[in-house]
Amino acid sequence: MVTAGLIHWILNMLNVTVHIRDVCVFLAPVFSGLTAISTFLLTRELWNQGAGLLAACFIAIVPGYISRSVAGSFDNEGIAIFALQFTYYLWVKSVKTGSVFWTICCCLSYFYMVSAWGGYVFIINLIPLHVFVLLLMQRYSRRVYIAYSTFYIVGLILSMQIPFVGFQPIRTSEHMAAAGVFALLQAYAFLQYLRDRLTKQEFQTLFFLGVSLAAGIVFLSVIYLTYTGYIAPWSGRFYSLWDTGYAKIHIPIIASVSEHQPTTWVSFFFDLHILVCTFPAGLWFCIKNINDERVFVALYAISAVYFAGVMVRLMLTLTPVVCMLSAIAFSNVFERYLGDDMKRENPPIEDSSDEDDKRNPGNLYDKAGKVRKHVSEQEKTEEGLGPNIKNIVTMLMLMLLMMFAVHCTWVTSNAYSSPSVVLASYNHDGTRNILDDFREAYYWLRQNTDEHARVMSWWDYGYQIAGMANRTTLVDNNTWNNSHIALVGKAMSSNESAAYEIMRSLDVDYVLIIFGGVIGYSGDDINKFLWMVRIAEGEHPKDIRESDYFTPQGEFRVDKAGSPTLLNCLMYKMSYYRFGEMQLDFRTPPGFDRTRNAEIGNKDIKFKHLEEAFTSEHWLVRIYKVKQLDNRETLDHKLRVTNIVPKQKYLSKKCLAAYCLMSS
Repeated sequence: MVTAGLIHWILNMLNVTVHIRDVCVFLAPVFSGLTAISTFLLTRELWNQGAGLLAACFIAIVPGYISRSVAGSFDNEGIAIFALQFTYYLWVKSVKTGSVFWTICCCLSYFYMVSAWGGYVFIINLIPLHVFVLLLMQRYSRRVYIAYSTFYIVGLILSMQIPFVGFQPIRTSEHMAAAGVFALLQAYAFLQYLRDRLTKQEFQTLFFLGVSLAAGIVFLSVIYLTYTGYIAPWSGRFYSLWDTGYAKIHIPIIASVSEHQPTTWVSFFFDLHILVCTFPAGLWFCIKNINDERVFVALYAISAVYFAGVMVRLMLTLTPVVCMLSAIAFSNVFERYLGDDMKRENPPIEDSSDEDDKRNPGNLYDKAGKVRKHVSEQEKTEEGLGPNIKNIVTMLMLMLLMMFAVHCTWVTSNAYSSPSVVLASYNHDGTRNILDDFREAYYWLRQNTDEHARVMSWWDYGYQIAGMANRTTLVDNNTWNNSHIALVGKAMSSNESAAYEIMRSLDVDYVLIIFGGVIGYSGDDINKFLWMVRIAEGEHPKDIRESDYFTPQGEFRVDKAGSPTLLNCLMYKMSYYRFGEMQLDFRTPPGFDRTRNAEIGNKDIKFKHLEEAFTSEHWLVRIYKVKQLDNRETLDHKLRVTNIVPKQKYLSKKCLAAYCLMSS
């Protein structure tokens, strides 16, 4: 938001009149262009300019990044990937030059990344890992010492200026690796300083003891401070990265998000296409010709592959390094088969001595024996390949790149360019049907409900209801309040009477659900229902149990064999109300759910406390109105909610009159 506001202010200062909405819409595409530039710069530092150009072309069209940088995607990730890549470029530049100037620039870029996205923790762990591995590989240098010492101190101070970060860099376990490597680097540098003042035997003994002692002190200090409470333990989000089953058991609201599910092989191919295959080749080229900066990109690649496999959302951090390493692989192939033939036809001519001639018998000499033509073994091999093999390999590489471009265009246009509130389906003849049920339902809410009405729905649709229907929602996409979301999940999972008590206590006027059984939409609330049960069970284990919604065989079924608890819960009844009367086609019975390929088990659904208010054209969105009680029932309900009287008892006329007098 600060970035968009700053751009809008600068443009208006320059008398370029642009609406703030347009700035927000085009912010992500503009920063995706900057991401391509930063990727070019980083790849050029790692390999060469040709590989950098290929990497910039790859990341400009790859679906794995376009999914978060399309126009209208006003989210943190739109600018965070640019900040991530630019920070890595400046870090590599700092390590190569050992310049304080480049390191300070790296700290400023890191500061921007911290302010933009919580994924900055990936940076503050990857850079210390790079330094630690360099120490293990005995690649310590003054350049590394200057770069990391400056980065850690200045970056730490700058990151603590962000309000929502505060003292986390010195109080949380996620940042302790950076502090430990900093302390270890200081000990290593001090021992290197003593190297010239001690004998070799004394230095080896002191070096081993000093490094071991420093590592042990750092490790034990972190354990002690964590145990005493000075350092906060690892958060649940980070535990879920190492243990894929942790979130499902302990933090179901995190595991319920589709972006937090493990990545399938189909997703890798869908988002990266041929780059999945060429990426390991580029990694092998970097490891084969290793240096300080290529150690960094190898660690970046290995860690990003692991995290992307654990969580679909982290495919976003894998995509840039895949583009870079694939570009290195393609660049090597093109240099191998499309090299400058003129260099081989007219090699450089140099003077040589007899000793050089004896050491290089493969050289060609002129008649005087003083001039030679250098012909390396690689050039001899290339001359033996022949033009046919070169042409075949070149054509294959170009075909792969063409197929990659076609795939990226198709995925972008079909999967990532449609608004989330407007769905499209295709007929057998290729014609497209637009499903505008979401906007239809939100417009109905805006036009036909009181402006102070409260709408209860699952949290996935909270922002849309608030923004498009302009109505108050109980829970939205800000998932910090887990207990409140669990209460809504309990209402959806309970029978109608118990759910009505919860809805009345929350002053709910309308309930909105998503149902895809008519059109075969798989993202409806019945398919999300088990996550509602799990989240509710975490806060209300005595009232909600996940096992009650499964059959004795452990199956989740909506047909007659389904669990009675499921067939009578509020979500099931709201989804399938009047659906048992509908026959979709002559091949299926009435009440056949296309999404779950089953005939529903409860067709005779009646409501006591709810009434149907709106159902969209394709039954995708259904809205129910919560019935209001009469005066006597309302008073009794308030007393029951406040535990003044038992649930089954009603007040006498005298007590009722006395209570009314006290209330007035």
